[in-house]
Amino acid sequence: MTTFELNAVYRHTFRFSQADVEAFARVTGDNNPLHLDPVFAAQTPFKRPIIHGMLGASVFTKVLGTEFPGFGSVYLKQTLEFLRPMFVDTDYEAIFTVISANPDKHTFEVSADLKDLQTGKLTTRGVATLMYKKG
Repeated sequence: MTTFELNAVYRHTFRFSQADVEAFARVTGDNNPLHLDPVFAAQTPFKRPIIHGMLGASVFTKVLGTEFPGFGSVYLKQTLEFLRPMFVDTDYEAIFTVISANPDKHTFEVSADLKDLQTGKLTTRGVATLMYKKG
């Protein structure tokens, strides 16, 4: 999809497994027990392990680089706010909305939100700035 029209919306559902969390911890070196140790996590306000915030937000680069607007887009900037924890084996939806476009510079801004499909609450939100040249 290569629509840059103002207010265009794209949605993507996803989930992460504990194996995904463990792989992310290996790749990044972030082995915080809050993500990996159920006994440790049980003693926190979350009561169970949470996924890394950046693992959750990694769906933004997947979608923006390959699905919306698609191959050829270049990430220029991303803001992030982590509002609520995310958990493994939970269904989430990433919602992308074009909020501004500059056709002369081939850039646009997209709001990028992650929503827990069970609770309906936002877990993460941000704004991405991308460059894309058709053709």
